[in-house]
Amino acid sequence: MNMIAMLMRRIGAGLLALLLAGAAQAAPAAERGSAAEAEAMVKKAVAYIKANGPDKAYEEFTNGASFKDRDLYVFVYDMTGKNLAHGANAKLVGKDLSGLKDPDGKLVLPLLFEVAKGKGKGWTEEFKFRNPVSQKLEPKVVYVERLGDTLVGCGIYKN
Repeated sequence: MNMIAMLMRRIGAGLLALLLAGAAQAAPAAERGSAAEAEAMVKKAVAYIKANGPDKAYEEFTNGASFKDRDLYVFVYDMTGKNLAHGANAKLVGKDLSGLKDPDGKLVLPLLFEVAKGKGKGWTEEFKFRNPVSQKLEPKVVYVERLGDTLVGCGIYKN
């Protein structure tokens, strides 16, 4: 009986170690927003704009906390490329970013406009952008929805 109890303790400790190791490996994924969370945030932002008006909404997206979660944040552009709200960098608000390129020379905003003007909502192709959490350039895709003459977006980093 003593030997069985000792064996059971060792098996239990081994299983616990495996579970903890698995949890440690899974933790980084939880630090990143998911595609479903990005889509939900855009839908929530569109509803917020409709309910509260653009001025109040853009202020909340840029300076508030309710539309920021880990590496997820909401941004808004007009269809000329002027940034109207940006949850990760308030210094971008009011600037024409139509010529913004990623490190590989890919124009970023046409990727967003293509989806917004085409289907009205959906995911862009991949480009590189600075992750506000890691501060590194990482591959990113963005979910956008068109709202009048603007587009509302939130992206996920795919590193």
